Amino acid sequence: MNYCHKAEAPHDGHNLCLKTSMETFQQIINGDKPVLVDFHATWCGPCKAMAPELVHFSRQHSDKLRVIKIDVDKNPQASTAYQVQAVPTLMLFKNGKVVWRQSGAMSAQQLGQFISPLL
Repeated sequence: MNYCHKAEAPHDGHNLCLKTSMETFQQIINGDKPVLVDFHATWCGPCKAMAPELVHFSRQHSDKLRVIKIDVDKNPQASTAYQVQAVPTLMLFKNGKVVWRQSGAMSAQQLGQFISPLL
């Protein structure tokens, strides 16, 4: 099973974890650092459009939070557990609890407006 762990993170070099198992996902969202989760799909046009915005946002906030991407088709457990019915869906977790949730694509600036006050 694919996973994303700090020491062996399969990522794109921008603080974005691309693959994760449900067990590791739980460990990540229950960590000390807030986690922004992007539930996406490879076939989703708005998800593809938002990808560079998420990378930009991740770079700007790498000291304050972690950003991970969850493919809903490859990780149906996670999307079912959090009732993700549309992609992209973004969720901010703090200490394992969802503190913000939004469906739909947005810019890095919009993400910052929503998330920065919650960090």
